[in-house]
Amino acid sequence: MPTSDKALNELVALLFQAHPWHGVVPGDDAPRVVNTYIEIVPNDTVKYELNKASGHLRLDRPQRYSSLCPMPYGFIPQTYCGEAVAKRCAERTGGKGIKGDGDPLDICVLTEKTIAHGNFFVRAKPIGGLRMIDGKEADDKIVAVLDSDVAFGHIEDINECPEGLLDRLRHYFLSYKQLPGMDERRVEIAETYGRDEATEVIERSFQDYRAHFGAPEDRIGELRRLLLADVAGGVDKAKQ
Repeated sequence: MPTSDKALNELVALLFQAHPWHGVVPGDDAPRVVNTYIEIVPNDTVKYELNKASGHLRLDRPQRYSSLCPMPYGFIPQTYCGEAVAKRCAERTGGKGIKGDGDPLDICVLTEKTIAHGNFFVRAKPIGGLRMIDGKEADDKIVAVLDSDVAFGHIEDINECPEGLLDRLRHYFLSYKQLPGMDERRVEIAETYGRDEATEVIERSFQDYRAHFGAPEDRIGELRRLLLADVAGGVDKAKQ
């Protein structure tokens, strides 16, 4: 990064809070360990979700029924479920007409600790995931453990995870959109996969993000270019 861009980057970081989706990097160790923005925790009786435009956490809807998310749940920054993620889902399931859901990649973080609220970042180690399909949309849920967690931090792959905890997670995602009286299930979990496949899905979500939003490392340079162009435009107007 040029010296002028680095100085501008440091100034922006001092003046403004970073957007949780676009302004925070996945981490130097990604995808082995990823920064994770937590939106909801197990004791939330309402569903919080990031407002994509503002970067603020908003109340999406009350949880209508008794099923609550059994783990802290959020997304990996600078990811996107688009064409590459959808293609992988189709390859693995044989599904036709599948597309990405257009959201950042979801992640659930297993920890022994009780966490009171969301709207913060943690470091999480992906160990696998659930290949979830919502209608015709790929909606993968990466499963991770909290980095250095005393009880679960040693787990390296989802097959080491207690099956009862995975059953709770599957039940939540299969039921949270299933209203009483609905005969046809809207959501399906086509596959439970391990760490290697989770790495593949995360890498593809990075590709999709860059395809849709550009390279994050180029943004400060683009900001500087726009600022200089605006200044030059103002000078030209003053001369007229």
